[in-house]
Amino acid sequence: MQKVIIIGAGPAGLTAACELLKYPQQFSVTLLEESEEFGGISRTARWQGQRMDIGGHRFFTKEPRVAQWWLDRMPLQGAPAMDDALLGREKPLSEGGPDPEGEDAVMLARDRVSRIYYNRKFFDYPISMKPETIRNMGLWQTFIAGCSYLRACVIKKPETSLENFYINRFGRKLYSMFFEAYTEKLWGRHPRDISADWGAQRVKGLSIRALLANMFSKTFGKKQNETETSLIEQFWYPKFGPGQLWELAADEVRQKGGEILAGCRVERIRCQGGAVQAVVCRCGQEERVIEGDVFFSTMPIRDLVSGMEGDPVPAAVREVAQGLPYRDFVTVGLLVDRLKLQNHTPWKTLGDIVPDCWIYVQEPDVKMGRIQIFNNWSPYLVEKPADTVWMGLEYFCTKGDAFWNMSEEECVALAIDELVKMGIIERQWVQGSHRIQVKKAYPAYFDSYERFDEVVDYLKEISNLYPLGRNGQHRYNNMDHSMMTALRAVDALRAGGTGRKEVWDVNTEQEYHEEAHEAQKEGT
Repeated sequence: MQKVIIIGAGPAGLTAACELLKYPQQFSVTLLEESEEFGGISRTARWQGQRMDIGGHRFFTKEPRVAQWWLDRMPLQGAPAMDDALLGREKPLSEGGPDPEGEDAVMLARDRVSRIYYNRKFFDYPISMKPETIRNMGLWQTFIAGCSYLRACVIKKPETSLENFYINRFGRKLYSMFFEAYTEKLWGRHPRDISADWGAQRVKGLSIRALLANMFSKTFGKKQNETETSLIEQFWYPKFGPGQLWELAADEVRQKGGEILAGCRVERIRCQGGAVQAVVCRCGQEERVIEGDVFFSTMPIRDLVSGMEGDPVPAAVREVAQGLPYRDFVTVGLLVDRLKLQNHTPWKTLGDIVPDCWIYVQEPDVKMGRIQIFNNWSPYLVEKPADTVWMGLEYFCTKGDAFWNMSEEECVALAIDELVKMGIIERQWVQGSHRIQVKKAYPAYFDSYERFDEVVDYLKEISNLYPLGRNGQHRYNNMDHSMMTALRAVDALRAGGTGRKEVWDVNTEQEYHEEAHEAQKEGT
């Protein structure tokens, strides 16, 4: 029997643990988690009867294995959710599926509505060429944007930066309106200083041409599974948020005989003879040495490499790993009586609030990056979804900067000031708030990243080490991508260590893994 040590109880780590424990005669599993919570950035936080999805997580994938993995633990709803029933909204139901009003382990079908808030007006996300868009932009700005796009179709820039990546697909005018400032908010760097790899990871295939094709396809009945990821209009969602799934997965690990050590931070990785021998952990006040035969790591690569001891790590590899950048994240949960924003869309909502899951804040005069409206993700995230609005106000920052170091009171006050400034709420409508800080939420694509292949090549030579997930591979993966790295790692381990290259290949193929798949649409 092989003893497998898994570092990190996020989507990749928990997926790997559940899969390995299908083979109890072959593997034992010990899972080490620094925090006391499960799901990583995909966890669900709780505050006074409300639940917060940290960052927002749509359950949508091209991969049948991932879709089935979800459904095996949380079947698709067989009866309407509370808000759908009250509003008469129709959703696909699974015959014999659970009723979310009476059962908790249930996946809901939700509408994807996300828009851009720019110049105090709403625009489709991704940007569309509908009459409303032209009216909000004005004829002259629309004309300039059209000419700019046509120029970009003829004169292509070398894709040496994220800026050129966007300009090639949208033209300079739309790029400057809807991408430039927001990207700089997100990363703290101008898009000209960021690798085009980020665009290839996150918006692969998306362009004005794709947007226009999607508009025409709706007219002629194109199926959703043929649509680009960012254009998908429906997704699945756990009744109580993504963390509900990962808490169920952690329970499954324990029930199947796996060991989970929460509050256990890996500080050093002992290597000898081209393999990992053990990890040294800080579990409360105790230092523990945990040996194993195989190691799955989802910890940030910068920390993984800096913690290696025993076999000498090449100086160049340490240098690149130490220079890998991350972007940290703060979300402010705000409970309010109502919103000033009017719902002028065809979507019905409780309290007639705007129907958006996310609102991308493109306003350059505020620091806020996105707004989540949790009522629209799932009514079960909110204690009184018909009477209050529960929002997540998202900020991107760097640990140790002025924003990160604000007290919770200062941070909440700034968030409220910005919402009032944008005309979204009145100050007296605020009922309560809660702040959450997340370290290393986004692996970034600048600084030493251009030499990242040197680190990857070194890690591939460590015979029993499998880096997984977003931070484990320093790749801006979505949740399903992270899960696929785990599934492929288990496949490779069961095949005797062959197929390790496929673990690193997730989300590098030409097709984007989060495109729709017909099997997921059917859900049974």
